Amino acid sequence: MAISVDRVYQTVLALANKEQRGYITPQEFNLFANHAQNEIFEQYFYDLNQFLRAPVGNKTVSSDLRDIVEEKISLFRVVDAASGVYLPSSLYKLEAVRYGETATGISRSAEEVTKKEYDTYHAAALTKPPVSRPIFYRATSSEGSRIYRSPAEGYNSTHIDYIRKPTPPNWTYVIVNNKALWNPSGPDMRHFELHAAEEKNLAVKILKLAGVAIKDPNLTQVAGQQEGAYIQQEKS
Repeated sequence: MAISVDRVYQTVLALANKEQRGYITPQEFNLFANHAQNEIFEQYFYDLNQFLRAPVGNKTVSSDLRDIVEEKISLFRVVDAASGVYLPSSLYKLEAVRYGETATGISRSAEEVTKKEYDTYHAAALTKPPVSRPIFYRATSSEGSRIYRSPAEGYNSTHIDYIRKPTPPNWTYVIVNNKALWNPSGPDMRHFELHAAEEKNLAVKILKLAGVAIKDPNLTQVAGQQEGAYIQQEKS
């Protein structure tokens, strides 16, 4: 279930306005919200790497924490998506590339290599990849990120598994009596896409950024302390 962008905004406003600390405009909130969501999302992969490297003696605990992070990442996992030469602009991490072999209909997993390795394989006829063992490398062109495969022929479809980037949240509003009011019917309204457990973490991260914007170091400090407490609680 998505995290309500309005609920987070109202929480942030209530905390920021306590003791008359200042007002956060919708434009500021949307910028902070996108930054906070991306920060939390990217931290998943650092945490996952840390849990995978946990000592063997802590295997049960590290496995539980890993499962939690994997569950949060799974919200952004796209499996068996039809693709072409160009990769989707929403791609964050490419997990697998498969080509459908024209002659047999078999789906072949392709191995990712560097451009240098790709050129090395093509330097001699004996090392050129057969249709049954495709390879590919990634590069960026003027049209976007794309994949170059070898062999170039012999396939009739391309499918990829990947983790996509979160879509930026957007608190939409209408102006009534010079005041911004929540408009959930806005065509570009978007809730947060993170796991529901991240709602409090989002609020304190946005609040910390807001403290910088309204030049209130106390607000930034309080939010930072609360953020640290949440992180410690999650990893304990």
